[in-house]
Amino acid sequence: MNMTEAIFDENTVRVQLIRDGKPKSKFKIKYPKHIYALFKDRFSKLDREEAWVVLLNNRNQVMGTHLLSIGILDASIIHPREVFKVAILGNAATVIIVHHHPSGDAEPSDEDKAITRRMRDAGELLGIPLADHIIIGIDSFYSFTENL
Repeated sequence: MNMTEAIFDENTVRVQLIRDGKPKSKFKIKYPKHIYALFKDRFSKLDREEAWVVLLNNRNQVMGTHLLSIGILDASIIHPREVFKVAILGNAATVIIVHHHPSGDAEPSDEDKAITRRMRDAGELLGIPLADHIIIGIDSFYSFTENL
């Protein structure tokens, strides 16, 4: 086997999206309160932060969701690499990031603000805009898009 054959035979990488089930409906996201309604019950039972990405098509219909990270009481790691890998593989037109604060206070931290700027910049570069970053508290939510 020559060098060229070895490189392609032994080092070929294949990327593929694996869907866990088929979407039952195309839920349309018109307002941040729709994301709040989708996630509030799930988040109300958790004692640690979870961060999710919601993939939307060009009609703002939910194409899928993906758990990005499970954090600790007051922090969760969100990195553009994980957000946009899922978005690219899922053919998303735009994305929404959503996480919660187990403390119940939906006000963004300085870290939340920095993450949002970073995701907006990465989305702009890739052509997959960040439509919003939503933080869910106990009985409230914070939308970066609504509070710009």
